Amino acid sequence: MNIIYKKLTEDLLDIFINMRINQLREEGATEDIDLVPALKDYYKRHMKDGTFVSWLAMDGEKIIGTSGMSFVEKPPYFGCPSGKIGLLSSMYTNPKYRRMGIASELLDRVVGEARAYGCGTIQITASDMGVKLYTEYGFVHNNNFMQYKL
Repeated sequence: MNIIYKKLTEDLLDIFINMRINQLREEGATEDIDLVPALKDYYKRHMKDGTFVSWLAMDGEKIIGTSGMSFVEKPPYFGCPSGKIGLLSSMYTNPKYRRMGIASELLDRVVGEARAYGCGTIQITASDMGVKLYTEYGFVHNNNFMQYKL
C-alpha cells in the first residue's frame, strides 16, 4: 500500500461528497433530504474563493480518507484576535484503513492550512470516534458552544 496525500480538486468532488455522506450516516444522521446538490454548491463556491480546503489520502486512485477546513471570520475577540476561525469538517477514513495514522496526517495538513490562512482558532463538532484524535492533537472542549436551529 502506497498512501499519498493531495489537495481536493473539483474533478474528485463527487467522490469526496459521497464520502462526506458516508461520514454523516456513520455518525447517525437521518436522511430526510438529498444533500448532494447543496454540498456540491458549497464546495465549488468555497474552493473557488479559498474559504474551503481539503486534503485527501489516496491509495492509488482510490480516496481512502478526507479532511476539510472552512474559513470564517467574525469580530475579533480575546481568544482569537484575528477573528479568523477554521471550522474542521469532513474528517473521515475508510474503515479498512483506520488506525494507520491517516487521520492524524490529514488533520495536520488542514491545521497547517488554517495556520497559513491566519486563523487564531479551530473549531469542530467531534464525533465520539474522533474525540481521542482531537484530544491527542491538543483540542480542548469548549462548554460555551450552543446552537439554535432555524
